[in-house]
Amino acid sequence: MRFVVENYGGSSLAKRFGVTRYPAIFVGDVLVATPKDFGFYGKGEGPNEGRYAPIRSAEGQNRFRADLSRFISLALAGRSGAIASAIPASSAAPALPALPLLPLTDLAGRPLAAEELRGKVVVVDFWATWCPPCRGALTWLGDVKQRFGDRVAVVAVAIESDEAAVRALASSLDLPFRWVIGTPDVARAFGDISGVPTMFVFGPDGRGEAVYFGSNAAIHAEAERKLSSLLER
Repeated sequence: MRFVVENYGGSSLAKRFGVTRYPAIFVGDVLVATPKDFGFYGKGEGPNEGRYAPIRSAEGQNRFRADLSRFISLALAGRSGAIASAIPASSAAPALPALPLLPLTDLAGRPLAAEELRGKVVVVDFWATWCPPCRGALTWLGDVKQRFGDRVAVVAVAIESDEAAVRALASSLDLPFRWVIGTPDVARAFGDISGVPTMFVFGPDGRGEAVYFGSNAAIHAEAERKLSSLLER
């Protein structure tokens, strides 16, 4: 096990994950904590949000220490793939006020019109081809889409990924999503994406309802409860 501290803006790993704000903690190549987890706050964000906030308190530090010890133990045991599943479901972040209106075109060259999404629950999932947990999230979203049908629209936005690899994975998964290549402008419109998978949920009225970071059974269960509640309104 090696401990590495890198200068702000000088981390190739952070660039690979699209991390633009700090602090960000990695165990191996798994992003286990983002600025929001430590109570980072900017415009519209309260200073005490996040699973380790307030980080200056003994309780916040103890929570972080316990989680980090667990993640390192998994890595040392050769179970790096299990780290993402161990990230607490409380990693859900505050929602955006509304679905950003951007000119998006899918892999088939079709513009994504706002009219197509109106009246539906919309899930925007940011993912990357180099992110193993993202595939689990996409597969789960495929099951969700199959169960809820046209009442839910899924927009899968690939970032930091080669277009040929995105097309190949989208073809192999064969899921009824709108597949989009994400640009820096798209990421910024959603508040800068600090890690993947990151999933945004918007209600039928276009209002932001929730954001989920990571891919594990607890997060998926929490997100599915949110989707079900929105569809029952």
